[in-house]
Formats: sequence, C-alpha cells, structure tokens
Amino acid sequence: MLNEILGFFIKRRIGRIEEMMNNPIETQEAVFHDLIEKARYTEWGMLYGYSSIYTIQDFQERVPVSTYEELFPFIERVLKGEQNILWSSDIKWFSKSSGTTNARSKFLPISAESLEDCHYRGGKDVMTLFLNNYPESGIFEGKGLSIGGTLHNNPYNANTQAGDVSAVIMKNLPAWADFIRTPPIDVALMEKWEEKMELMIEICSKENVTSVLGVPTWTVVLLENIMERLGKKNMLEIWPNFEVFVHGAVNFQPYREYFQKKLFPSDSVQYMETYNASEGFFAMQDELGRVGEMLLMLDYGIFYEFIPMEEWDKEYPKALTLGEVELDKNYALVISTNAGLWRYKIGDTVKFTSKYPFRIKVSGRTKHFINAFGEEVIIENAEAAITEACSATNAIIADYTAGPVYMGDGTKGGHEWIIEFSQQPDDETTFKRILDETIRSGCRNVENWEGSTKCLV
Repeated sequence: MLNEILGFFIKRRIGRIEEMMNNPIETQEAVFHDLIEKARYTEWGMLYGYSSIYTIQDFQERVPVSTYEELFPFIERVLKGEQNILWSSDIKWFSKSSGTTNARSKFLPISAESLEDCHYRGGKDVMTLFLNNYPESGIFEGKGLSIGGTLHNNPYNANTQAGDVSAVIMKNLPAWADFIRTPPIDVALMEKWEEKMELMIEICSKENVTSVLGVPTWTVVLLENIMERLGKKNMLEIWPNFEVFVHGAVNFQPYREYFQKKLFPSDSVQYMETYNASEGFFAMQDELGRVGEMLLMLDYGIFYEFIPMEEWDKEYPKALTLGEVELDKNYALVISTNAGLWRYKIGDTVKFTSKYPFRIKVSGRTKHFINAFGEEVIIENAEAAITEACSATNAIIADYTAGPVYMGDGTKGGHEWIIEFSQQPDDETTFKRILDETIRSGCRNVENWEGSTKCLV
C-alpha cells in the first residue's frame, strides 16, 4: 500500500520534468529572472546593479565570473552571521567540502530555497525517473540506505551549523522521508566512522533494503563488511529485493563490474548516476540505458553558463548560455544559485551528449588535466583508459594518479602513472599496453610525446 501511495505522488512529477525537457531555454530564462528579482536588494545585488539588469547579456557584462577565493570575502560575512549579503533569505546552514581551491575547506551557503527547490526536488526526481523507467517497481516496499556525513557548529558563528551536504539534507528531512530510509538519523550523522560503521552493519543488515544512495568507494566498504559479518557471498543473499544503486561523486565505470559480478550479481539490479554537489543538484540519468549521460535539471533554481576550454584561464572568459553550447566539447561549468553563488566557477567540466533534451556527462576538473605537450588529457580520458585496461585484464583499481614526464635531451615527453589495485591484472604488460594505447587514441599532438612512458603498478 505504501509503495502504491508514494509511487503515485512521485510519478505525478513527471509532467513537470517533461515540460522542462520540452522548453529548456524558456525554463532557464525564467530561473534567471527569478534569481535576479530575489537578489536585487541584497548587498551583492546592489553592488552590481541587479535592479537594472534586464537580460542575460546585461548580467554577463556586469557580473564577473568568480572562483571560491573571489567570493569568500562575501561568504565569510555570511558565515559570521550577516544576512542579505549574497541572498535575500536567511542562511542558517553551510555545506563544507574540500575542492580545488587554495583553502583547506570550502564553506558554501545553503538557503531554504536551495534545500527545498534544488536538493530535495533532486532526490524526489531521482525516484520519479526511476519509476518512469520501471513502473512496476516495488522500491517503496523496502527502505533506502544512505551514508550521511557529519555536522559541526559553524566555526565562525555558533548559531549556525556546517557539514557535509548529505548531513545538512538528512538533518532537515521531513518525517515521511525519514520513515522510508535507513539507518536512523542519529546513526547516519555520527561523527566517529568506526562506531557508525558498526551500527550501520547491525541495523542495515536486518532491513529490507531496496535501494542505496552513495559514493561507490564508501558503499563498497560498508557492503563488504556486511557480507563478511553475515558470512554471505553477495548482497542479494541479504537484500533479495534490492533494485537500484544510485551513485555519484566519482566515476562509476571502474567499479561497475565489481558491483555487477560480486556485490549484486543479477541483471535485475539497476544503476543510476547523479551529479550533485555541495553547490547544488545538477543532473541525473533519465534513461538508464544511457550509461554516463545525465539529464541537466533546469528548474532547480540554478542558472547555468558554460566556458569553452580555450577560455578557461582568461581573466574575463566568454561564457555561453544553454542555447549556444555544442555537442562533445569540454566546458567549465558556471552556476548562479538560489543560495547566492553568482557566476561561480565550481571547477567541474562537462560535455553535452545531446540537445533538446540537454544531457551531459562530467568530463573532469578544470585544474585536473595534463596538457604538457598539447595532448589535453582530462579525467574523462584517464578514466576511459583505466576502465578499458581493467576490463581487458580483470583488474580492479583502488586509486590512481598520473603526471607528465617532460622532454629531455633527445627524448620525448610522456606520462607516469601510479596505480593501486584491489585486484591485480591478469597480465601487467597487457594492462600497461592497453592503458597507453587508449590514452593516446583520445589525445591530440601524439607525435610530440611517447605516451605512458612509465606505469608503476
């Protein structure tokens, strides 16, 4: 009965999603004007004259593209308790994350609007699109498992809190949502990982879990511990009704085979990718057959711009709107949000895989690429090569890094890879060869370098 009731209300949302897909440009223009209107009397809005901004072109000519460091003087004032600085409603929560900034941690404001219209709407739409793909699902007959982060007092102001965005979301969940998830909030938000893990194993192993939402790495650790504790060979012996793993944060391809063969060895288990971060919920898989492609969610209170690769390092980069992008090109993602992040360059790069509807895949980070010889190797290239080499040699990786080896006297340049395996390749030489060939096939100017000259495994 609960599955039917919740499924009915969730699936009613599909009309709104289809409207967004059918009218993407108009949807983004409406979001843009709403953001400008609500922020016109904030300190930031008055500084840049939001009252006289009438078009997106006005906005782009007047408001600079900003990094976290450039926005931080304003964010710091909000952290200390000042309001109406970047956004019009009071800010009581901050997501704390690490990133490619000069600061050890980033503190990002979360407004009531961003919680409700972005993060929560994203969570509901994940279930909407899953049910749209699988209308006979019984996903709400069981519980959804999610591994939360932790919350702490804001170090700048004890009256507000900061923590992982997952923890902020869980802390503010409505009662009905908490009823269909596991473990209980007090366990999910525990600070000490070892104690949290023990309780999660004990509690979650006894539940009828039908879905998991999490980062592949931490999810593997939890599931392996549960199997070891109960002496089971795979998770379907423990959760026979399991339907879907909703994953994000890191590339899933290197882990896919392990999930499909070792953890959930069944074709009935589905995998659904999402793209959400401390700054907002951006995209999700709308068709589960489109692996690696996600629908850009355009009505979450976020206005998107896209900086072409050749503009990344310019002081005043040219940013494109949704209607100007091209397929299969790398863009740095720029967002303006309903929490007061204005023309904020978050550091991620994306490629469009389709237009009308607009689907993307995350291709890397603006600071995480190798271009020592004009080869333009980004994370997407590296992960594709790692996945290909692992698939061919039955290897499973735990982590990896790579860097350039510069040209010397009479020698060409190349790359050095350091790889940690959780399962060694059947043939190390074959692994290295496929890694090298796949990297080279996706790069430019290969005549200037020798490829993966070293691969330390």
